[in-house]
Amino acid sequence: MPLHLIKLSVGSVSVKDHRDWVTQRVREAKAKGLPARYVHITRMMPKREDELLDGGSLYWVIKGEIAARQKLIGIEQFRDREGIGRCRLIMQPKLITVEPRPMRPFQGWRYLDDKSAPPDLGSAAASIAKMPEPMRRELRELGLL
Repeated sequence: MPLHLIKLSVGSVSVKDHRDWVTQRVREAKAKGLPARYVHITRMMPKREDELLDGGSLYWVIKGEIAARQKLIGIEQFRDREGIGRCRLIMQPKLITVEPRPMRPFQGWRYLDDKSAPPDLGSAAASIAKMPEPMRRELRELGLL
């Protein structure tokens, strides 16, 4: 059973905003001749790497909700220019929207087991995913979604 990570998308105000950020970073990587993948650098190295790479994803918290995920495809430990240990979380560039779930702020990342992970929105909920995010949030708060 895969294990996942959950992390705040600092600075993103919507799934579209985060998707635009990922697209830009992948475009920059391609321009440098690097593979089309999204890399997020974090300070701590996950100790359960094998479980994460066995089908795990990084779930993004955007504006207080778990809102999207990206499939993890690699984890690399490295040292930055100052000699500080860091970790590259390497993901597929495709951002998959998930059923929104409230989540309080936290620092760093957390493990998320598969049975606790929110389901993908999928094609049946495509109209919800296309809805402007403020409208979707308000409808959900009113209990209409």
